[in-house]
Amino acid sequence: MKILTLSDALKRRYHTKVYKLSLSSGCTCPNRDGTLGTGGCTFCSAGGSGDFAAPFAPISEQIAEAKRLVDPKFPKKIAPEDRRYIAYFQSYTNTYGPVSRLEPLFLEAVKPDEIVGLAVGTRPDCLPDETIAMLARVSAVKPLWVELGLQTVHEETARRIHRGYTLGVFEDAYQRLAEAGIPAVVHVILGLPGESRQDMLETVDYLAHLTPSLPGIKLQLLHVLKGTALGDAYEREPFPVFDLDTYCDLIVDCLKRLPESTVIHRLTGDAPKRLLIAPKWSADKKRVMNTLRSRIAHAERL
Repeated sequence: MKILTLSDALKRRYHTKVYKLSLSSGCTCPNRDGTLGTGGCTFCSAGGSGDFAAPFAPISEQIAEAKRLVDPKFPKKIAPEDRRYIAYFQSYTNTYGPVSRLEPLFLEAVKPDEIVGLAVGTRPDCLPDETIAMLARVSAVKPLWVELGLQTVHEETARRIHRGYTLGVFEDAYQRLAEAGIPAVVHVILGLPGESRQDMLETVDYLAHLTPSLPGIKLQLLHVLKGTALGDAYEREPFPVFDLDTYCDLIVDCLKRLPESTVIHRLTGDAPKRLLIAPKWSADKKRVMNTLRSRIAHAERL
């Protein structure tokens, strides 16, 4: 087993450490504004799955604030003028709006020389042809990828979490992005209520056999958060959640199934500690990542 992490992929391309700047586009979501629903997906917090993103403000201000937060993470040997970043629009659905507003916003975000690329989080049902054409124009200025929140291939689970679109919608968006030359990074949540280990592996198997091959994936541990429908349900009647060892074993099995060319953007994810209900062990990010790295390294040696 060999894997390519996002950190390593960016180092190969830009020959330095690259950090994401979490920004806000000011978009909402059709699953929140009444178009499809008003509560969002059952797992989604009030922050729209972007609880660490900057509040909506002029892009230059957001970039400055996001840099202030991430710059301490850079190795000291990298001078401020040599630091490089990805502009990451994470919260809510960042293509849910008119092209006339979004295109200037994205172009402004990638204008600084130190911004080497763009990541746009969205839903597959919010990618009309004119939006994909706009993203292709922006990608001619700086490289970009689009992040699609699939979570599961199982339609019954999708209904339970109020995802609001079918697998066919995802397949259509994935193909049209590929035809436009735009890489897709697909989000999968591991541990959704009602799903067995086999169900989760079936989602990964499906993605592993996509044509064209899957450019990137985010494997996300289910975080049960306060203020969500899922959190309310858990507090009424707790359902099973992963322990650390079982989750790490599942991650290794997921990685074994993926093409070596697929970039691994995430192995677990973060949740604000003030919102986290379960699993509590996930708040110890250092322990989680050390355990994951150890298990993965062992699997790579086999």
